[in-house]
Amino acid sequence: MRKIRVLIVDDAVAVRRLVADVLGSDPAIEVVGTAASGRIALAKIVHLKPDLVTLDVEMPEMDGLQTLAAVRRDHPSLPVIMFSTLTRRGAEATLDALSLGATDYVTKPSSEGGAEAALQCVRDELVERIRTFCRAVRREDEASSAADVVAPPPASRRPGPVEALAIGVSTGGPNALAALLPCLPADLSIPVLIVQHMPALFTEMLASRLAQRSVLPIGEGVSGRRVEPGHVYLAPGDYHMLVERRGATIVLRTNQDGPENFCRPSVDVLFRSVADVYGDGALSVVMTGMGQDGLEGCRRIREAGGSILVQDEATSVVWGMPGYVARAGLADAILPLDRLGIEIGRRLKRTGAVDETGSGPRASVSPSAAATRWP
Repeated sequence: MRKIRVLIVDDAVAVRRLVADVLGSDPAIEVVGTAASGRIALAKIVHLKPDLVTLDVEMPEMDGLQTLAAVRRDHPSLPVIMFSTLTRRGAEATLDALSLGATDYVTKPSSEGGAEAALQCVRDELVERIRTFCRAVRREDEASSAADVVAPPPASRRPGPVEALAIGVSTGGPNALAALLPCLPADLSIPVLIVQHMPALFTEMLASRLAQRSVLPIGEGVSGRRVEPGHVYLAPGDYHMLVERRGATIVLRTNQDGPENFCRPSVDVLFRSVADVYGDGALSVVMTGMGQDGLEGCRRIREAGGSILVQDEATSVVWGMPGYVARAGLADAILPLDRLGIEIGRRLKRTGAVDETGSGPRASVSPSAAATRWP
């Protein structure tokens, strides 16, 4: 079995050495080269033919975004993982990179914890992604995931009227959410609660960008705030988000309890609370993402009588999270991304979660106006 060939692109010598040391210690990975600039990287891709590229966001002369655009033009299927900083500028550039077709991103480790902590951080964040995105190189049976799917439950099952929509997503999520949320009805009469695996600052910027594409008000969830129908709440980075009932009122809660499935925010945390509060009125959607966060939360939603939709393998960047739910037999339907919004709308309309007498999507509402209506 041949190793996964990786090209490291970063203008900082220390970072190139750090990443090379981490990847070189993994028996499944071979660092076939490094590049200090985007222009050098483009030439080396042609010569070395790597299976995957790690690409720094901020570089002189030709930055990561320019390099990524060139890679996507000439090598559209080559996996590219962006290496970004936990800064506002880095977050903005990372979201730009994802929209340009980057496969995923990792954040550079802080120097505060020392060299060993930095090595472990890169190992935890990067190695699993490389193995996942280059699964075919390792000759793993990709078809097995689809073949192991358990049939959905019988159609005779009848959930209650939809009272809340809960979405869990990770790798590939920003683009998937940008495609899904504009499909939701403008006259939505239920709240939408989302966990996207992202660090602090990144989620703030993602919420702002999503608000520009939707007529629904979208923002990060704030602890203690009342959950309003027709609003979209995104879990803030590094905080779990859940819902609680206070008499007739439902409010958001955020906390920094320990990570679940190595994640904070965690889909399981949100979904459990949604099951407890909304019962058979919960509609959950699990979209593209690595790992199995959301699986146990979906079990709770099914036990409470709610409904579960998952994104299919073909349209997912990684069929980890939705695949686990599908294989467990918890999904009412497995749908491509462009059908998820249609199916959600159908279920909402059927159960009265949208105003059927209304005017439909409010096309006259500008994206900027939607953003300013939050909170």
